[in-house]
Amino acid sequence: MYVPRLFQQEDPAALAGLITDHPLASLVTLGPAGLEMSPVPLLYDPAPRADAPHGILRGHLARANPQWQQFRPDIPALALFTGPNAYISPNWYPSKAEHGKAVPTWNYAVVEARGPLRIIEAPDELRQLLAELTALHEARQPHAWTLEDAPEDFIAAQLKAVVGVEILVQQLTGKWKMSQNRSEADRQGVAAHLDRPELLVR
Repeated sequence: MYVPRLFQQEDPAALAGLITDHPLASLVTLGPAGLEMSPVPLLYDPAPRADAPHGILRGHLARANPQWQQFRPDIPALALFTGPNAYISPNWYPSKAEHGKAVPTWNYAVVEARGPLRIIEAPDELRQLLAELTALHEARQPHAWTLEDAPEDFIAAQLKAVVGVEILVQQLTGKWKMSQNRSEADRQGVAAHLDRPELLVR
């Protein structure tokens, strides 16, 4: 990902926050047919390890999805997380009225994680992963659902239909393109217009 210095986001807490708030990643791998992508919600453990200096991402794919069998293990996988983003009109810049030197753009925050991909098929490890994913996303529900709420034979069948994936994150890159290249007045103009919730893609 091309990241001009002005737009670099290097704060680990900010990067982890975007991943946590927007966990649906585009998981990209390279296989015999070229690039493959699957939308996958991923759990992020930012604790560094010797083989994963930027933590670990874990999720699952349908067993019927050929991506998990066809990826090249010698090529790092890429997980792209997209945060809030919005179209920016040049009409929002006070400077446009002064000199007209403005064009449309798009503001956004994204995090790119790269690292080797590991497949998880061991039933106990896979069940633990699904339990953790469920607990995370059910946490805001008034009555959180758990795997134990469903019949055991049904859960066993579901486990057979998926495989777990784990990315040992070697590289974590953040890009916050938030009009940092504009004047303070222009940034205020953008902020004022983005207070309109219909303009922001969440």
